[in-house]
Amino acid sequence: KQWYQRRVAITAGKGGKFTLKKKKVMTSATFRRPKTKILERKPKYARKSVGNISTAKLDKYSIIKNPLTTESAMKKIEDNNTLVFLVNIGANKPRIKQAVKQLYDIDVSKVNTLIRSVNVRLTVSVGS
Repeated sequence: KQWYQRRVAITAGKGGKFTLKKKKVMTSATFRRPKTKILERKPKYARKSVGNISTAKLDKYSIIKNPLTTESAMKKIEDNNTLVFLVNIGANKPRIKQAVKQLYDIDVSKVNTLIRSVNVRLTVSVGS
């Protein structure tokens, strides 16, 4: 009896379980991949235990690590009236300038930076 009902549904045009699909006619030579639904990611657990360390957490003590006391740095202090510091790699020039002003009470006219290795930035701050 069920097969008869399916047959009647197909012939009546109501569709059914096993209706034949019409083939689409290709009108263009190029194939355009259809856009599919992109679901939002829902991870079961965090891939990193700690997020990125933001630059907002850098205070004046974490920006400037220590002054550099090599021969070339000492020569710059004597000849060019400049100070050389090792600073945090995430610090930018305005933050370095502000930190030097707060820590050493000197007016900084210019900040030159040089990234020496992966996590050390060398800063030459020129005093007025």
